[in-house]
Amino acid sequence: MAKFLLGLLSGIVLCVFFVVLVVAVAASLSGRAPAVADGSTLVLDLSGEIPERNPHTVPSVLLQGAPKPTLKEVRDILKKAAVDKRINAIVLKPGGMAAGWGKTEEIRAGLEEFKRSKKPLVSWLQVANMRHYYLATTADKLYLAPEGMLDVKGLRAEVMFFKNTLNKIGVDADLEHIGKYKSFSEPFTETRMSDAFREVTNSILDTVLNQFVTTAGKARRMEPAEMRAALDQGPFLPAAAVKAGLADGLKYEDEVYDEVQQLTKVKTIKKLKPEDYNKVSLESLGLAGGSKIALVYAVGDILRGDDDMSPFSGDQSLGSDSICRVLREVGEDKSLKGVIVRIDSPGGDSIASDQIWREMNLLSKKKPMVISMSDVAASGGYYIAMSGDPVLAYPTTFTGSIGVVFGKMSLKGLYDKIGVNKEILSRGKNAEIDTDYRRFTPAEREKVVKDIGEVYRDFVEKVAQARKRPHEEIEPLAQGRTWLGSQARQNGLIDELGGYDRAIALVKERAKLRPEDKVTLVAYPAPKKFLEVLMSKLGGVSGESLILSKLQGLPWRALLGGGMMKISPYSIAVQ
Repeated sequence: MAKFLLGLLSGIVLCVFFVVLVVAVAASLSGRAPAVADGSTLVLDLSGEIPERNPHTVPSVLLQGAPKPTLKEVRDILKKAAVDKRINAIVLKPGGMAAGWGKTEEIRAGLEEFKRSKKPLVSWLQVANMRHYYLATTADKLYLAPEGMLDVKGLRAEVMFFKNTLNKIGVDADLEHIGKYKSFSEPFTETRMSDAFREVTNSILDTVLNQFVTTAGKARRMEPAEMRAALDQGPFLPAAAVKAGLADGLKYEDEVYDEVQQLTKVKTIKKLKPEDYNKVSLESLGLAGGSKIALVYAVGDILRGDDDMSPFSGDQSLGSDSICRVLREVGEDKSLKGVIVRIDSPGGDSIASDQIWREMNLLSKKKPMVISMSDVAASGGYYIAMSGDPVLAYPTTFTGSIGVVFGKMSLKGLYDKIGVNKEILSRGKNAEIDTDYRRFTPAEREKVVKDIGEVYRDFVEKVAQARKRPHEEIEPLAQGRTWLGSQARQNGLIDELGGYDRAIALVKERAKLRPEDKVTLVAYPAPKKFLEVLMSKLGGVSGESLILSKLQGLPWRALLGGGMMKISPYSIAVQ
């Protein structure tokens, strides 16, 4: 028996060692640049998530495949392909891409820049939604699969309300907010949109749709009104889409490559994956070098402490302690000539947001800095951007949401259902203010409203100082209202519309570098080491249910943690 157990243990150790060895070898090979053949066609398959950053760079089948290119890496891939003589064309396959409108704008700008190289750009779609089609319209030719679906039919925003669900399980959301439009609490306290919530959501839909019909319409040689009329006939079967002028023809994928072969006059098509081409450095093509610029990622729900992993989706939060250490590290590095802070966050904990805001302002005094907003930089995500430095966003970035929420979940009804009783003994008038065994008393509610009012006024004042405008001009623009980037630009809440290219140009200008000077972007925080990734994978949780996947966007940790929150309405998903 002892020999059996010893043999079993040895086998387990050998298996673990083998897994570690395989991953280590894969990691070591990942950094090698591929041999790119002359006359290669880059197949830009954008299916799946387009993250702002990958927390690790370990490519292995055991770790769910090679890391997907990040948004910046997609941008870099397009820049490299434009100047690389070995690349003769791009076949764009945007179907299945999971990214917000802001990231979609960045990729579209990169595709437009690639087109200036005069190399063929051909789009091919099987099943595509509005964002996928928005990208596809940049191409010289846009083809649909003969059996597919162009799910282009306008936009909608779906908002889930949980009040009745919470009531069924005995949970009572007792939340207060400051700001007419601060609608974060409504899904938990109401069964339908308030008039203010509806006003903002309709404004967002109108603005995004105008952006779509103007830009995509121009690409398809259609007036905005013509594109609107076409959308009203969707969704489309492929032949109907071609008849409506939304596509150039129907082709199977092999037929698309046959056309590319004719356009580029090559004997055979040599396909190149973006994951492989991503390993070709910008420096090797003369697109980077010289001075170093820090690219600091501030991504995820803002929480106190260190970065954490979501129990539902595995997404990382933005821990205030972690990002503050990064900001201090960047400030102390004399080799860095400037900083771009890339924000993709709906906000979160008020205290954590203020901690990050402080470090951002300290860093601003040490280095030339530019703020670049991604899909969302709202509430706490907007708050941390208020360092007084230039702020950039895409036309469709969700931003603003200058407001405060405070409250708790009263679990008395749930406790009654499961047979739990509590006895509370306290000393102090407000000692029980945050108990989960009842709602606020009138006196407690009065204090809560007073306190969040002071936090709100401080928020507005910080924005006014950073934007160099009087408090009374900013307050009407606050009120918890979510703005799109184009609206925020008109209202002076941001400085310019643009993405990576404009942010780099601005930081070079502020660092007194010449426009033509090459720079190298150094990403912060650095990707996790191999062993950190391995341990996190071994300890991870898998097998999410359908219900959990539907709820994974909810900021449960911030909500259940209580306290004041600078957080935007998580539920606005324009699709």
